[in-house]
Amino acid sequence: MELCHSQILADEAGAALEPATSAAEASRATEDAPAGERIVFQRAHSFADRFEEWRLAISQRLESVDLAPDLAEKIGSRRWFRGFGTFLGLSALSLAFWPDFSPVEAAPAMAINDSARDEFRSQMIMPLALGADSGRHMGATEAVVPLKSVPERPQLEMLATLVRGDSFGRMLQRAGVGSGDAVRVTELVARTMPLQDIESGTQVDITLGRRPAPGEARPLDALNFRARFDLELSIERVGGNLALLRKPIAVDETPLRIRGTVGQSLYRSARAAGAPASAVQQYLKTLGDQVDMDRSVRATDTFDIIIAHKRAATGERQAGQLLFAGIERSGKTTTQLMRWGRDGRFFEASGVGEQRSGMVSPVPGRVSSRFGMRRHPILGYRRMHAGLDFRASHGTPIVAVTDGRVSGAGRMGGCGNAVRLDHGGGLQTRYCHMSRMAVRGGQSVRRGQVIGYVGSTGLSTGAHLHYEMYRSGRAVDPASVNFVTRAELSGAELREFRASLAKLKTVEAGAALANIAPASNEPEAPVREIDKIEAPRKIG
Repeated sequence: MELCHSQILADEAGAALEPATSAAEASRATEDAPAGERIVFQRAHSFADRFEEWRLAISQRLESVDLAPDLAEKIGSRRWFRGFGTFLGLSALSLAFWPDFSPVEAAPAMAINDSARDEFRSQMIMPLALGADSGRHMGATEAVVPLKSVPERPQLEMLATLVRGDSFGRMLQRAGVGSGDAVRVTELVARTMPLQDIESGTQVDITLGRRPAPGEARPLDALNFRARFDLELSIERVGGNLALLRKPIAVDETPLRIRGTVGQSLYRSARAAGAPASAVQQYLKTLGDQVDMDRSVRATDTFDIIIAHKRAATGERQAGQLLFAGIERSGKTTTQLMRWGRDGRFFEASGVGEQRSGMVSPVPGRVSSRFGMRRHPILGYRRMHAGLDFRASHGTPIVAVTDGRVSGAGRMGGCGNAVRLDHGGGLQTRYCHMSRMAVRGGQSVRRGQVIGYVGSTGLSTGAHLHYEMYRSGRAVDPASVNFVTRAELSGAELREFRASLAKLKTVEAGAALANIAPASNEPEAPVREIDKIEAPRKIG
């Protein structure tokens, strides 16, 4: 009898023999077998052995399938697309079983109640965040001595501003200065300069001292402010009394002259050269009243601007109004205008002041009806329209087209509220349908001055301005008239004007921008009046 271990017999069809289920069955088979016959014993397998055989078989089968090929090899092949599909499927499966995308909140380390929170606050130091109310507070004991009064700061420094419509004394009292000190300061300043000359917006540095007694006002220790561009005033308390100290400031009033090429834009070129915006606007308006800017000014011309200018030794600068407006071409002066007289008019170098700008529109609006025959919108028949109608909204200001005198102002029949101006030389203008008038009879008006406001009084279908012009009592078309306003200088006034013009043109461009050099004989510090009284007198 031969024993074969770990052997599996198969029949011709390849079917595997069933293994014996137990050792008892194997012994019975041995006893029943005839003598001399070969008996084959099969090894009994457990469940773990059968599972391992099944796992190995499945693994061999899956290795042949190749479900997860390397996606970096043979890109675009069938094998690659099969692997890519496997990747997408596994990714979708992972996302499907993902629990949530919200952040995970960690549980607190310990439960915090009100008492625990108060205990934490007692150990914290957070003076800025909670106003220094953190930290452990202890009750007062016998060692604590209460203060009879809270100590005050020995001095208070503040900055007060004089606003429009306020007085100097009220401003001081509002800042905390006592009434007695405020009256004394007002008297000292009034002796030096008129209080009404102090401009609104002036800032005053005030220093208040310690209170003499609880409940009383703090005394004024010092006060300092810039009273004028050339004067600074200081008030100090010396020996219990307030004393005024004048500090004159050296000021140079050399006009500021700015020159440059006109270029593509006269305004931009002047601003780039350093001229203030207000001065450039005055310059353009002055030239526009005298010459045709589009035809008389070229890009290659040189502009010449002179403005009033002040510079203080302390470094401050102050630009004033336009003094001279000129245009040069190829080194020759073509236009030169200088401000002259109390009215501030500009005159040419010859002493003649002219304003040539064609027809001046009395309101900013387009013409809706011109001079001539037309059908009246209210009366319904054709008749002469003796003027121009301007479209304008209700309340638009109406200005005088040139200098004149008010010869009539009031209700004028179909014109409604109207103003009539006499310009001399038999020339008159009338402005009709006003909502209200801004001038009265006999009053003199200047070119561009507001004389009334647009309305719809009289025979009118809506708010507009009806503007008429008469020459020797006969109506003329206002669009056909170009105004020339002329004022001529003569005699001594003309000679003085030309001398001032020649002196003004000697100013060098940019000379006013240099800093003022301090004078060698200027004292280092001004002497106070109270010091002069206390100083010993010389016996001669």
